[in-house]
Amino acid sequence: MKKILVLSVGALFCLVSLFGVVGCGKGSKANEYDIVVYGGTSAGIIAGYTAKQLGKSVLVIEAGNHLGGLTTGGLGATDIGNKYAVTGLAKDFYRRIGAHYGKFEQWTFEPHVAQQVYDDYIRKADLEIVKLHRLKEVKKEGDRITEIVVENAESPDASTDRAIKAKMFIDATYEGDLLAKAGVSYTVGRESNEQYGETYNGVQMSLYHQLPDGVDPYKVKGKPESGLLWGVADGTLAPAGSGDKLVQAYNFRLCLTQDAANKIPFTKPEGYDSTHYELLLRILEKETWTTVSSSYTRDTLAGGRIVVNHSGNYLIKAMPNGKTDANNFGGFSTDMIGANYDYPEADYATRARIWKEHEIYTKGLLYFMANDSRVPEHVRKDMGTWGYTKDEFKDHGGFSPQLYVREARRMVSDLVMTQHHCQGREVVEDGIGMAAYGMDSHNCQRIVVNGMVKNEGDVQIGLGVPYPISYRSIVPKKSECSNLFVPICLSASHIAFGSIRMEPVFMVLGQTSAVAAAMAIDGGVSVQDIDVKKLQASLLENPLADGSQPEILVDNDHPQWVEKSGNWLEKRGGYGRSHLELQAKADAADFVRYTPEVSRDGEYEIFMYFSNFDRLADEIAVKVTTATGEKEVNIKTGEVQELGLPSGDWISLGKYNVQKGKSASVTVLGKGNSKDVVADALIWRPVR
Repeated sequence: MKKILVLSVGALFCLVSLFGVVGCGKGSKANEYDIVVYGGTSAGIIAGYTAKQLGKSVLVIEAGNHLGGLTTGGLGATDIGNKYAVTGLAKDFYRRIGAHYGKFEQWTFEPHVAQQVYDDYIRKADLEIVKLHRLKEVKKEGDRITEIVVENAESPDASTDRAIKAKMFIDATYEGDLLAKAGVSYTVGRESNEQYGETYNGVQMSLYHQLPDGVDPYKVKGKPESGLLWGVADGTLAPAGSGDKLVQAYNFRLCLTQDAANKIPFTKPEGYDSTHYELLLRILEKETWTTVSSSYTRDTLAGGRIVVNHSGNYLIKAMPNGKTDANNFGGFSTDMIGANYDYPEADYATRARIWKEHEIYTKGLLYFMANDSRVPEHVRKDMGTWGYTKDEFKDHGGFSPQLYVREARRMVSDLVMTQHHCQGREVVEDGIGMAAYGMDSHNCQRIVVNGMVKNEGDVQIGLGVPYPISYRSIVPKKSECSNLFVPICLSASHIAFGSIRMEPVFMVLGQTSAVAAAMAIDGGVSVQDIDVKKLQASLLENPLADGSQPEILVDNDHPQWVEKSGNWLEKRGGYGRSHLELQAKADAADFVRYTPEVSRDGEYEIFMYFSNFDRLADEIAVKVTTATGEKEVNIKTGEVQELGLPSGDWISLGKYNVQKGKSASVTVLGKGNSKDVVADALIWRPVR
């Protein structure tokens, strides 16, 4: 006799967890939520976690099968510029990464470790996530989204569509699909410099990530009638600063290894065409490579001056356990320049085709460099020492499942972040997060200029200090939509977005969106009408969204807590806006004293931030004073490590019992040899 199992719709949907649903959530009506997050990116997971911590019913929807976006997709060398800009749960994420590696915090990591951290957030919040479902329709009443309809991404069928209602929506995609279907204004491409009075927008020719002079663009050298090499576009160079609809190049961040026991050799991908790499051979005729790995250093204290080492075409950044985050570098690399123009507004089938083309191009490039006999032997041998990793992206043969969609749609709201905000000429008062990375754009086109192949669109302009991001830039115009947040495809010009578009910033803005959404629900107001000052206070007072006691950060920029004696000079760099510097003397009585206002008695671990500046004294003496006595700690500055692009590290000064009020202090002493003593930032972290 056959047994028949009868399931309710809700139970059936939970059963489907094996095929794309993580968790089932509790306490919400079927298909009706307080907050729906569309996009399982870093911003989406943090937004969903935050909303659940604040007691809201939440659903996160991801069109693909991969959660965490680029943070779990191979971008293991965190681009941020200054750690001071990373706050709240984003900072907590890097602390959890650090805990995995036995450190206070860490900014370079293996993809699976980042995935484990996100999985912990998902489990802790019992966060309901639907994967492999993509947006089909957005329904509105007036200026409010009432519901969205999603379809099965693998087998779209109207009979399996799901309509989902919510009070608030968060578009946490890299593409901005929800904002577009909701009728919110947006743009694609580059504005002209004239539009916002900028200087680094629009068409830009650069020396960086550029081909050497004299590279012939034609299939048969010197014969235009033979046609252009693959990857070189027709057209002429437009005037500098002029706007267009071109999109900066996409690529994959590659987790590679030279560990023979963990290495998967590069193989020829289906669809491989060696003519796609002919341009690389012509570059190799002009440049002498010693290795496939290139490098650059960025002098953040001198306006972002970049020093380039042209030894190869991969920027290989070391990750733990012998792995890398390998990125585009030089004139011809993993960026598939000019192949993504249709992607931002394409239908799903076209996007899938473009995505696959990028994958074939990247795998083909790795195979070509390791195997094609026309590549110099020493370059082939060097490339052959690398391979994909067996223990990362196991379901994808070691290759990243996340295309680096650097830029797609950008919302146009009541405030557009521009170069003026990045460089501090305009400062917003409704800041709800910070950015600190330089204004950065990858190349947008590869064309013929003066008979030579040239890349165009690269911009790399360093910034002096972090700057605030406006709340108005993550919400639409009120007339267009009053219950939507956009933490990724926010309102910014192309060049400002190039500074903002970093994963830690997206996490911060995802958390902000969730807190603001909860406030809008509780207050019964539109997202444009919440009290931003209360939002700012909430983010400061409850940074982990769980009511736990926040740590105390004291920087040299906090005069109410900092006392100094002696000729300390304020200089840019380090943590935050600046640091203090003094040329030490053996008998000096100079000092900088940090005395925070402690709100609760308890045990605190105190950390001090050190950067690897030139002329730093071998040891820096620090005196910790509490109600029970004093302790001198000597920091060996040679042990300060550089982890990823943000230089410097937090050094523990130990754990101390501290009483409420101004009962404890840390004093940086000016004594030492003739080199420099630095006083920067400190953290009093409650021991939980």
